Amino acid sequence: FHTWQATYGCEFTGNGSKHGYSQYGYDGRTFLTFDKETLSWVAPEPQAQITKRNWDVNVQWSRRNKVYLEKECIEWLEKYLSYRRKEMLLRAEPPVVTMSSKMEADDRMETHVCRIHGFYPREIDASWTRDGEVWLEDTFHGSIAPNADGTYHYWLGIRIDPKERGRYRCHVEHDGLQEPLEITLKENSKSTKIKRGAVLPNASVVGESSADHAISPVSTTS
Repeated sequence: FHTWQATYGCEFTGNGSKHGYSQYGYDGRTFLTFDKETLSWVAPEPQAQITKRNWDVNVQWSRRNKVYLEKECIEWLEKYLSYRRKEMLLRAEPPVVTMSSKMEADDRMETHVCRIHGFYPREIDASWTRDGEVWLEDTFHGSIAPNADGTYHYWLGIRIDPKERGRYRCHVEHDGLQEPLEITLKENSKSTKIKRGAVLPNASVVGESSADHAISPVSTTS
């Protein structure tokens, strides 16, 4: 058995640019890709050269493909988006933040991971700060990834000297928050669990081994 695949699509961005693509695959490998600017087909595999020559001759078909990708497909996409535009584009789900910590046995350094869950839209500004300034040294992070419910999650970690724990904070800004959310690492603080809502200006968590503290935004006063 052999597999023949076809895929096509279009997209437009906030700055007004529009893009479209059409390509075919054979047994899991790219066989032919449409170049709508030159109205020709690109064949990365030698076996596709015969088909490429036959398709390149059919200029009228290529023109129809170009019109579809640049106009008709975009029109359908805009129509589908309009059905959900008010619901989705105006939606703002605030992030829920959890903190996990552990101490390295070899050098007694601490690793703190700030995990950010369930936020929408995708754009989020999260960073580790030291004494109020963004701190990049000994930091690491993942990629913003989607959840099954359409929200997103993200994480960022830092490795620090436990003696300087009080200087570091996980700083989060998002459209779903009324104010930036900051989580401070301090000694002798208890884990905090708060109902998801607005903003938590100053939260304190303990950087203990195997600790897992749930921090979610609420209104509070310092």
